[in-house]
Amino acid sequence: MPELKPFRAWRYSSPGLVDVTAPPYDVLSPAEVAAYGARDPHNIVHVDVPPQTTAGYETAAATLRRWMADGALVRDAKPSLTLYRLSFTDATGAARKTLGVMGALPATDYGAGAVLPHENVTAKASTDRLDLTRATNANLSPVWGLSLAAGLADALATAWDEALASGANAMGLTEDGVTHDVMPIADPTAIAAIEALLAPADVLIADGHHRYGVAQRYRDEKHAAGGAPGGPADFTLAFVNELVDDQLSIEAIHRVYDGVTSETLRDALARCFDLSNAPAPTPATLAEMKRLGRLVLLSPDGSATWLTPKPHAFDGIRALDGAWLEHALTGLADLTVEYQHDLEHVMADLSNHSGTVLIRPTSIEEIRRTATEGLLMPPKSTFFTPKLRTGLVIRGLGE
Repeated sequence: MPELKPFRAWRYSSPGLVDVTAPPYDVLSPAEVAAYGARDPHNIVHVDVPPQTTAGYETAAATLRRWMADGALVRDAKPSLTLYRLSFTDATGAARKTLGVMGALPATDYGAGAVLPHENVTAKASTDRLDLTRATNANLSPVWGLSLAAGLADALATAWDEALASGANAMGLTEDGVTHDVMPIADPTAIAAIEALLAPADVLIADGHHRYGVAQRYRDEKHAAGGAPGGPADFTLAFVNELVDDQLSIEAIHRVYDGVTSETLRDALARCFDLSNAPAPTPATLAEMKRLGRLVLLSPDGSATWLTPKPHAFDGIRALDGAWLEHALTGLADLTVEYQHDLEHVMADLSNHSGTVLIRPTSIEEIRRTATEGLLMPPKSTFFTPKLRTGLVIRGLGE
């Protein structure tokens, strides 16, 4: 069973969190990294996105140590968990809140249970995150986990209200329409109640499979070097919230194909889908796709085609658009695929690719099925929004 442990977190001393924190490294373009870095000399990108040079990781580590020494970062006096609430408007225009808790999650092997993957991951040759962890000896950005613990969201809301009533201090920021609020919980009774609720239920990795894999490798390195099991390297920074509809906002990650002609791609899809003319896509099209049970093929010339599954074409295949496409396109040896969640970007880039298929967001039901049946989805099946902010909590691995 997983345990989410409290730890003595490092936090920014400045209340101006919008200037010193940033989105996750893997959603930032080089221009965005530069823009965040220019906001403040202590912005987390100066550590979390080091210069791509041989000395870049050591430079990042030296920067982090300097911030700890000069008071830009201060460490909690006692071990704590951190409540983290995101308030936003989702793609449908509805006001939403997601409330989870941040702590140290065990970096266990997937086969051991307790912490589970939910999708296959694409290979990454770079050891960037592992090199950065080695150099900084810290967890900078959290893995996002989904707990099957019923009632977790309500329990965390109660803990939030009780902490506020007792004089706890919440800090936050608002950017791009999302408000991020965090509040440390150091009361042993409150921590024990959260731990007890989480302990019986598995945690499914929602976002951060690669970061979790880095934590597993870092753990193994420390053990090989003589580190005792159960030490700081056996855990990693994680945000955990309940796997329920009102706590999650999930967007689709569309498929962008190359390596074959647009005609070859279209013919392959026609084996499993009925093709018919579709209107030019808009954000409303994504809702229409869900209502009609269809996908949309976009050609390089900008034309759109409904993809309606043929009867029995996907018998025995999971009800996932990504799995359907993998099945339909089996045999196209030269086919390559990239992933893009932003519809505006997709539409602007159509002419540069063989074809793009718009897919529907994965349902909560399929995510839960993945967890309970020990299944795996195709790569890039889910895009959880909003993204967690990096720099709100830093976990040192030195003790």
